[in-house]
Amino acid sequence: MRRYPFLISVPHGGTRVPEEISLLFALSKAELSYYSDPATRALYQFHDRVVSYLDTDISRMAVDLNRPPYHLPPRHPDGVVKLRTVQDTPVYRDGAFPDIRVIHRLLMDHYFPYHAEIDRLLDPGWIALAMDCHSMLPHGPPAQRDAGKERPLICLGNNGDEKGEQRQGSLSTCPAPWIQALAAAFREEFGESGEVTINKPFSGGFITNAHYWHKGIPWIQIEVNRSLYENGTEIPGTSSIAHDDLRFNGKRIWSAICSFWDHLESAGTTEVTTR
Repeated sequence: MRRYPFLISVPHGGTRVPEEISLLFALSKAELSYYSDPATRALYQFHDRVVSYLDTDISRMAVDLNRPPYHLPPRHPDGVVKLRTVQDTPVYRDGAFPDIRVIHRLLMDHYFPYHAEIDRLLDPGWIALAMDCHSMLPHGPPAQRDAGKERPLICLGNNGDEKGEQRQGSLSTCPAPWIQALAAAFREEFGESGEVTINKPFSGGFITNAHYWHKGIPWIQIEVNRSLYENGTEIPGTSSIAHDDLRFNGKRIWSAICSFWDHLESAGTTEVTTR
């Protein structure tokens, strides 16, 4: 089987809470699973089809790999070490949170190694495109800018505008024709199931932006609506995974990605010469 020249990153699929903060944690196991979304590790299970794959067993509620390392509590309650969930539920008991020594250890043990491994995997020159793979709730939660609004089926992000073009004063993390072609491939694969958007509501997070800056290798963030494979997402801790739907839609996602890249290769447009 061909291995595509991709790096797949799945940073939010873990559920493990490091021992040094486990006694402080207020979230139940069901809530932890809901806010971590371990289904993404199965949804994007493309290990044997790409050059490089990376995920983690650490919950994003303990250490969020897709946040800047300087977004620390209490100033940043939804930062790299979180105080509250997107539903405004406290992460730690009785208003407590880890002290700076514990936070430093969490970052040194879990955050920086993940990012160092991304850089290592990008170095040999085998990766033509990296994708940071996520899921999203069907409606914007209270703390988000799109609170209460229905979300698309698929959202692709490259830090550009709604056509994938570069916004004034910023860098887009992949060429606009690439993200447009990937969006078209998702629309073809998923038909009338739902909307496919570019940079709305998510334009890409810290991983895509930081590592594009580091290496200049194109990145796209992929967000898949959890309604494709999960029931009961409106109430935290009560949702359940429909495993047949999870497997089926994982295959469809991979089919869309392959179709997109095969089309670029056939057109001879897989080379990026400028940032």
